[in-house]
Amino acid sequence: MPVLGYFSPLGWAATLLAAICLAGALSLQWLELAYAAAFFAVLVGMSCLLTIGRTLLDVRLRVHPSRVSSGDVAVAEVRVGNLGKSPLFPIPLELPFGDQSIRFLVPALRPKEDHDELLVLPTERRGIYDIGPVTTLRGDPLGLVRRSVTWGDQTTFIVYPRVVTLRPFGTGMLRDLDGQATSDVSRSDLAFHAIREYQPGDDHRHIHWATTAKRSSGSGAPELMVRQFLDTRRTHIGVVLDNDSTSYANEAEFELAVQVAASISHRAIADKVDLSQSCGAMVLPAAGAQQAMDMYARADFGVTSPLAAATAMATKAPSVSLAVFVSGSRIASETLTRSLSAFPAGAGSITIRVLPGAQVQRQRSPGRLSLWLGALGELPAALASNGAS
Repeated sequence: MPVLGYFSPLGWAATLLAAICLAGALSLQWLELAYAAAFFAVLVGMSCLLTIGRTLLDVRLRVHPSRVSSGDVAVAEVRVGNLGKSPLFPIPLELPFGDQSIRFLVPALRPKEDHDELLVLPTERRGIYDIGPVTTLRGDPLGLVRRSVTWGDQTTFIVYPRVVTLRPFGTGMLRDLDGQATSDVSRSDLAFHAIREYQPGDDHRHIHWATTAKRSSGSGAPELMVRQFLDTRRTHIGVVLDNDSTSYANEAEFELAVQVAASISHRAIADKVDLSQSCGAMVLPAAGAQQAMDMYARADFGVTSPLAAATAMATKAPSVSLAVFVSGSRIASETLTRSLSAFPAGAGSITIRVLPGAQVQRQRSPGRLSLWLGALGELPAALASNGAS
């Protein structure tokens, strides 16, 4: 029966004592045990009576802002209104927040009166938290019997990881729409390369009429000439956050890696370059601003190998021109090299291994940059000193 769930352990103990005392009084003919049985029975009965009835409330929950960075201020506004025709005595309310609860007391309310309660939400740890629904507790002062009633709906509160501001991406990371010219010849693009003879399938819009007329007049036969272009590629950054637990010494190291990856993605979003992200099995081949940061709020340890994560990114985002791989101190250099080999040969790469408290170390080769990072605040200078930002 659902009503049995209203009894607390203390309530069950009082009920059991009443039964034991009653059994003893009947079998031993002890009047004192009969008095004790009556006392516990009346106590439990009065507690049950206090839970009877329905409180008419209008409870509304609003969280603002619903998305914040770690350490920022966010509040939950709970508005409680008395819809009944009689005054409402002070009642305790409980607001579930993730795996914990925030408790507060609503003062006495007259009929049709409202009360607003502002609760500061903890934002020290990034994550996605379920908040609500608000719960009222009705029962006796001793806590023998408690009946909880939920009001309203559940809402979601998201805490993003802390990020640092990086300088706009410069070398090798263009912000314009034209992209970066390559040596690959294309029939149609933006970078003009040369003029050649017409071939079946060429776009007639690219015919160079002045050269065609000159060649045709010289040979006496019509010779169509068309423009030839160099292929251009728009900057496409792929950020791979390694979430394999074996790559990190502890949770603090992983949190630093999350902050580093989020900072780079935040800069890419601000520069409006194409961005793809992956964290373990999660892959976002075209990450928008909100989706990108939501992924980092949700990031957690997993069992996906670094190579599998990089391969999934390269498969779903084959046009990546710069791969950024962020991992911990325990990942092997050989594993990093194999993971980066999943991306196209012409793509540049930045590998960042984090170790809280370590000195910044840089190793640069053509098209590649390797960093050891000890603190999030060192990231802007570490990238800027190497022409990566």
